[in-house]
Amino acid sequence: MSASMSLQPIELLEQPGAQPVTGSAAREPAFLPDAYRLPAGMARNPVAAIQPRVVFIEVTNRCNLLCETCPRTYFTREPLRSLTFDEFVFVAEQFPEMQRAVLHGIGEPLLNRDLPQIIAYLKARGVETLFNSNGTLLTPVWQEALALSGLDEYRCSIDGATPATYARIRGADLLHKIEAGLAGLVQTKARLGVATPRLSIWCVATQENLAELPDLVRMAARLGVPEVYVQRMTFFGHEPEQQYGMARREMAIFGQDAVVQEQVIAECEALSAALGVDFRAAGARDPRSSLTAAMLAGDHPWQACLRPWTTAYVTANGNCLPCCISPFATYDYDSLILGNLFEQPFSDIWNDALYRQFRTDFFTDHPHKACANCGVFWSL
Repeated sequence: MSASMSLQPIELLEQPGAQPVTGSAAREPAFLPDAYRLPAGMARNPVAAIQPRVVFIEVTNRCNLLCETCPRTYFTREPLRSLTFDEFVFVAEQFPEMQRAVLHGIGEPLLNRDLPQIIAYLKARGVETLFNSNGTLLTPVWQEALALSGLDEYRCSIDGATPATYARIRGADLLHKIEAGLAGLVQTKARLGVATPRLSIWCVATQENLAELPDLVRMAARLGVPEVYVQRMTFFGHEPEQQYGMARREMAIFGQDAVVQEQVIAECEALSAALGVDFRAAGARDPRSSLTAAMLAGDHPWQACLRPWTTAYVTANGNCLPCCISPFATYDYDSLILGNLFEQPFSDIWNDALYRQFRTDFFTDHPHKACANCGVFWSL
């Protein structure tokens, strides 16, 4: 593919005269935080008109768990690496418009000892900073370090409210340790008189743990955690022969068994009101619409996504991928790599031939296979 290839501009789907987006896809942008949005009236063309404002930077791809829903447990895709502080700064300096930094990828951020220094650097730039963590390493030392770091949000991934369910999904009997760590962080914040990081529990909902969501809301209330989120399970939707562990179509709940889902969500909502714990879903959506918004591929639901124009994802080895969902959405990892910013500046990668072709294919019946799963097998 020539770097000088000529591609036709693609208008924002919501603009007059453009192909309309119906149903959930048409409403999806309304749920997004401002940093994910395009400026009013800006077209989604093959050449992005702005630099990314949301940047996922994988501070490490090392992990201390072997989760049944994570490709890292089953595949080796990149060499093990944790970014040093200097390497992180080199990466971050290539994103002058960054407003929101998300410091997780396929790995556990607390395994990077430079994390407090990395957070301090981002906060000095005025960047909103957050990450997901499995919570198993949340010792008193880390509790104090995070409370003093300026971190805006700490999201703890808990995929079961009972030790047995948690261990089956996460591969280790450590739920008690996570609960102790979260309770300790709540107490540490109070002792130090700080409001951040904001705490939340995130659960990847599957057939295995759906019934335990109400107990997660109860757990959050007991620990002093103010928010619980239902997170979509992503898997190799169009590559069934490559599906692994619990990341399989038969384990998904998106668009399935609406009666049972309604009962569980209704109970969680009642507990939310009674206990003062917010019950939400990933993507800033409400849980009910997040779990029931399945669409047919012919409706092109992925086309409501704005991430190819507003968001960047950089792995610990410098590879630039389309988004944080993509490594979980296709077995064909090499096809996700749009460049490497240790080899060329991100400003060159962002609108190079591979990115332009990716954005062009996005508006066809045959987008990249990772995109083709979104809205069909899970919510955007």
